Amino acid sequence: MSANAIHEPYDYIIVGAGTAGCLLANRLSADPGMRVLLLEAGGKDNYHWIHIPVGYLYLMGNPRTDWGYSTAAEPGLNGRSLNYPRGRVLGGCSSINGMIYMRGQARDYDLWRQMGNPGWAWDDCLPYFLKHQDQMAMEPSAFDGLHGRGGEWRIEKARIRWDILDAFRDAAAEAGIPKVDDFNRGDNEGCGYFQVNQKSGVRWNTSKGFLRPVLDRSNLTVITDAQVRWLTLKGRRVTGATFTRNGGQVTATARREVVMAAGSIGTPQLLQVSGIGAGDLLRRVGLQVLHDLPGVGENLQDHLQVRCAYKVEGIKTMNERYQSLLQRAGFALQYAATRRGPMTMAPSQLGAFTRSDPSRETPNLQYHVQPLTLPKFGEPLDPFPAFTASVCNLRPSSRGWVRVTSPNPATHPEIRPNYLATEDDRRVVADAIRLTRRIVGMPALARYRPQEFRPGPGIVTDEDLAQAAGDISTTIFHPVGTCRMGIDGGAVVDPRLKVHGIDGLRIADASIMPTITSGNTNSPTLMIAEKAAAMMRQDALQYAE
Repeated sequence: MSANAIHEPYDYIIVGAGTAGCLLANRLSADPGMRVLLLEAGGKDNYHWIHIPVGYLYLMGNPRTDWGYSTAAEPGLNGRSLNYPRGRVLGGCSSINGMIYMRGQARDYDLWRQMGNPGWAWDDCLPYFLKHQDQMAMEPSAFDGLHGRGGEWRIEKARIRWDILDAFRDAAAEAGIPKVDDFNRGDNEGCGYFQVNQKSGVRWNTSKGFLRPVLDRSNLTVITDAQVRWLTLKGRRVTGATFTRNGGQVTATARREVVMAAGSIGTPQLLQVSGIGAGDLLRRVGLQVLHDLPGVGENLQDHLQVRCAYKVEGIKTMNERYQSLLQRAGFALQYAATRRGPMTMAPSQLGAFTRSDPSRETPNLQYHVQPLTLPKFGEPLDPFPAFTASVCNLRPSSRGWVRVTSPNPATHPEIRPNYLATEDDRRVVADAIRLTRRIVGMPALARYRPQEFRPGPGIVTDEDLAQAAGDISTTIFHPVGTCRMGIDGGAVVDPRLKVHGIDGLRIADASIMPTITSGNTNSPTLMIAEKAAAMMRQDALQYAE
């Protein structure tokens, strides 16, 4: 393989043009005096299924758009391994995800502050959510200082509704979960329809929002199909990145900083193959230890959803509609003509946040309710009317890891979330299934004679419910925390997102979360990038002085 160097140094090199990287490139290149290089291992986001919302079905597991990771066999899932999609394309996971706009709870961020991270409480983070928000799902009269318009991150109402979901929402209200219209006020308790990152029925990813509008800046260079192999170091300072492209190996240098935005899997892996990580692990796989930092790759957290499924009678669901070739053709025509209908569907339309038991301080469960059922992701829909009420523990106590298994950066790391590894997580999952049964048993749904067929009504004890959950649960694709922020010995970055003990290296993606947010993680990742960019600009000004 040939080796080359880019002789003119950049001020900033951003590794990963995903959710965080596209925003960072926009903000850092806004200063014409700064030269910015954005590196993306995947290709351009010009694949048509990226832009059609239901196209996520053709993006996950597709090597054109997905890294194709999988977890280790999980004891808590009765030995199953899960596919673990991560975006490998401009826009990253925002190009393949479920498009749900969700901030989490104020409590999440206040806890980060209490863990020793000043500047990361809810009141500190809210301005960074607002800075890029373009909230079109609500009228400005309802903003109350919590929402804004005019930013790059488009948010709209879903463009399809289902009677079965309306009935579930009514049933949830009968079970004591109030109807709400806004999950993003700091307290997301209630049941309502998710707001989505779409524009007129088309997916809105971070490439469209943040990158495309600034591609003509002369100080911004974007290179796709550029897989970073390792970071280059001089002593305890990161000086650049070496990447492959077109069969060659290229090294670029950074005068100021390299910013990792490769996500909760890619970022720790790249640090480890660069010699930054737990010394014992690196030596075990044949890597030179350049900086012993034990927390790299540890603290992995994810949301595990239990896919409870119910047959129904006397009401339409997607299952039977999808069986008809004529109806599917109608979906396509409707979308082509109006940008409405089933092809605009996010994976989940209706959501709910509630407590698994009254002792919980804030809602610790999230529902994703879908007008369809299927045995597993990627398989055909069941051939009878049915709906899915997926429920997840928002704040799992189980912790896992991402660890390299080879010095070769192209070798996938071991990903072990350790789902359901703690007694508390197993108790919450049992309580969640029981709560789902109580909601489905309410009069609003009882008229449709719902019949549970996953996990099955005969499973009742805590132990049996947790065991059954291991058979039917799957990830909601929210890995975080593998380079966590903090000031203790297990932390990887400080509250300004600088890597402990290393100069010239910052991390600005979901891997820095000390604890997982109480909801979908894409928009919190954007907030992290927004705040990181502001801190970097501030540091640059101080340096100039």
